[in-house]
Amino acid sequence: MATRGIDFANLSLIEALDLAVLIEAEAEERYQEFAAQMDQHRTPDAARFFRLMAVNEAKHGRDLAERRTQRFGDAPPTATRAMIFDVEAPDYDAARAFMTPRQAMKAALASEVKAYAFFVAALPAIQDAEVRALFEELRDEEIEHQDLVKAELAKLPPDSGLSDEDFVDEPAAQ
Repeated sequence: MATRGIDFANLSLIEALDLAVLIEAEAEERYQEFAAQMDQHRTPDAARFFRLMAVNEAKHGRDLAERRTQRFGDAPPTATRAMIFDVEAPDYDAARAFMTPRQAMKAALASEVKAYAFFVAALPAIQDAEVRALFEELRDEEIEHQDLVKAELAKLPPDSGLSDEDFVDEPAAQ
């Protein structure tokens, strides 16, 4: 996870909301990318789960954007995508060909843990009370998201025990 040009000590509420919206948008887009990859690899259950996560991230992003609009109207954005990378989005190398739903959910869980760590790490530097309250709320929501993914994981049967390597074709002479 990386951030660039964010001064947490002087972060305003509009900046914090803009960052939060961008974080959700990045995660939504990554989940959509993963779903498309799973479709290509013919792993529809993992694709379905990634689409569900994309829908959840989109909803959370819309809720945050609505809060921003209610408070600040049409004020221009104060943050850009260049300021964040992989705050909540699953790591690019988390997607695998032939992913099981369990593997997909573990990738999502790792993303929720990563987002929680981001908000926890930012809190000590935050001076503004409203920004602190927002980041505490977002931190707590990441715990709720972790619990939801863990509950879904608990419903799944164990994986088959096969590894990705079991599906790799041997090199062929040309």
